[in-house]
Amino acid sequence: MVKTQPAERAQQRRTKKLDPDPAVRLAILAAASKIVRELGVQSLSVAQVLSRARLSTRAFYRHFDSKDQLVSAVFVDMARVEALRLRRAMSTCAGPVEAVVAWIDGRLDLAFDEKIRSDLRTMSLEAQTQMFAAPELVSGAYAEILKPLVEQLVRGEQLGIFPGIDPATDAQSIQGTVWAVVERQWATGDGNRADIRRHAIRFCLGGLGVAHRHGE
Repeated sequence: MVKTQPAERAQQRRTKKLDPDPAVRLAILAAASKIVRELGVQSLSVAQVLSRARLSTRAFYRHFDSKDQLVSAVFVDMARVEALRLRRAMSTCAGPVEAVVAWIDGRLDLAFDEKIRSDLRTMSLEAQTQMFAAPELVSGAYAEILKPLVEQLVRGEQLGIFPGIDPATDAQSIQGTVWAVVERQWATGDGNRADIRRHAIRFCLGGLGVAHRHGE
């Protein structure tokens, strides 16, 4: 039997001690997310996060290499929660067309559903700002939100419902269309959801080569 030398045992203890802790990572993310919601990304600092989470600098660097990596993780975490909400709404749909409509409806909630918009508006606006200032920080988050939509576009293409589309590109176009009306509603507050929904769905489905139907 090979004995472990003292130096090796010490190294093993250090390695084990430095292993990431899911609970600590969650605490860091929660603190950072709260700061971003309250003050914005530009006001976020590692020191603030550690103060709120009551953790050490060493604990932070066990889980994140930099503040930018933390910011990216905050947005991805938010996006995964949103994507799960969208998937739930899409899961009961009869086919890809209905699932795309459900995705659009889910994103319109940001402008018209009080409970949804109060939680996601600030983070969504921050993400949009970062898309222009530092796109690498939010590209992962946008990819998460678009995943359910891309999946349904791929499915529709395979079934011949959306002929000749580019799922990834078309998903971005649909997102752009919906985001534009959401931003306008946030700015003016004078839109009627039924009218805006009808226009957005007609425009997006038309771009996919699907006729306007089902009263949308």
